[in-house]
Amino acid sequence: MRIFLAPMEGVVDHTMRDMLTTFGGIDRCVTEFVRVTTALLPKRTFLRLCPELEHDCKTPAGTPVYIQLLGSNPDYMAANAVRAAELGAIGIDLNFGCPAKTVNNSDGGAALLRTPERIYDVVKAVRNAVPNNTPVTAKMRLGFNDKSLALDNALACSEGGASELVVHARTKTDGYKPPAYWEDLVALKKAINIPLIANGEIWNVDQAMRCRITSECDDIMIGRGMVANPGLAAAIANGGKHIEWPEILPLLIRFQSYTVSNYEPRFTANRIKQWLNYLTVNYTEALALFELIKKIRDGHQVLDLLVAEKQNLSKKQNENKNIANI
Repeated sequence: MRIFLAPMEGVVDHTMRDMLTTFGGIDRCVTEFVRVTTALLPKRTFLRLCPELEHDCKTPAGTPVYIQLLGSNPDYMAANAVRAAELGAIGIDLNFGCPAKTVNNSDGGAALLRTPERIYDVVKAVRNAVPNNTPVTAKMRLGFNDKSLALDNALACSEGGASELVVHARTKTDGYKPPAYWEDLVALKKAINIPLIANGEIWNVDQAMRCRITSECDDIMIGRGMVANPGLAAAIANGGKHIEWPEILPLLIRFQSYTVSNYEPRFTANRIKQWLNYLTVNYTEALALFELIKKIRDGHQVLDLLVAEKQNLSKKQNENKNIANI
């Protein structure tokens, strides 16, 4: 079984990819989307969203990263895919699943699920444009308002030349509301001649296994579940133990250290709060820490509090060891 990290816009940037691949188990990441309209984008755009291009398209842990493109114009999608490949992209991923209104209103993401022939045109143009040894993959939802075109859209991706297809088992209208309809992936998998990867509502090991059985898919993609539990992929892949809070806290400090050094000051407190919100699903300590920093806007002050929290935790652990040795 392969496990992929989902490209969560505004959440899983290169810093988060670094954090989430630390504990292993993830076979591939995908960048946030490069928005393609009617222009050939400059090198700096690709490097901003995928700085891993300068490191053989791998995270510091060695996990491969594909560049994701979002758009509807076949010619410009193809031209930008070629540019990405020339910059060193090891794979191109095409987004037909983003449910955001701003994206859909601009004729991107899930909006194309209403016209399978346009999906085919985009996939075909990109596949024909990039080198044969550059994989072209795609991600879609079950549909826009309903699932009636799910098979047509899956076939459009497959017949257009995609080498793999990820399907988020919900429609655009479903958004992220449970459940995910894993059972609807069975017919799609049987109809297409490329691997189908199941995505949606995988938060723990049990759900990962049930998803595989229900969808009949060998591989899975996880988004929010990985952000909420950085050790989830390793636990699924090799039965790794649950990552305890003392191992998560240094990761938060590293994340915040990078944030305050590389992001605009107005963003340096918000990103860690966003991550802590996800972590509260599995860690009560995350909720306490969030309450401590939620009104703080200074990223450096947040970093100081995280370091102090780690020092306090280490002190308590040493005290408990001393008590146990008495």
